[in-house]
Amino acid sequence: MSMRDLAITLTIALAVVILLGMLFAWRKRLRRDSGLSAPLGVPEHAEVIRRDEVLYVSTTRHDEPLERVAISPLAYRARGELAVTDRGVALCLDGAPTVFLATPRLVEIDRATVTIDRVVEPGGLVRIAWNASDDTVVDSYFRVVTGDPKPLLSDLQRLVPAGPDTGASS
Repeated sequence: MSMRDLAITLTIALAVVILLGMLFAWRKRLRRDSGLSAPLGVPEHAEVIRRDEVLYVSTTRHDEPLERVAISPLAYRARGELAVTDRGVALCLDGAPTVFLATPRLVEIDRATVTIDRVVEPGGLVRIAWNASDDTVVDSYFRVVTGDPKPLLSDLQRLVPAGPDTGASS
């Protein structure tokens, strides 16, 4: 075996080991997050306020934009539509069932710049923080395909329930 053949064999072996490592890590993440799922289906009589074409980027642990959470069916990036309704947010992503985040699930809506494998101009992403379970808050990130995200952000923020009244006055 020549040095060239040995180098090619070692490169292929290293590539296979790396790909297997990635596969096993992703499967472990899927098992870890298997207890979480996004709520599916839009409630009857939900009135659509606006629709925007979006790129769904990722869902991460709350305030940890680099720690992906593999919540079904939000595990992979996709194109789709984000519809703001009077009862919450509907995510109609290509190839996936419609996810509906009802108003009581919403925690916070704001803008972001960084998340898994995506860095954009300051405030170029819309971040929706929502309750995936009773004790787990996650952040889902979207990029508006056309136009300014400000009107969408404003409509989304109106859906977030007011925080508990602490009785404090200013």
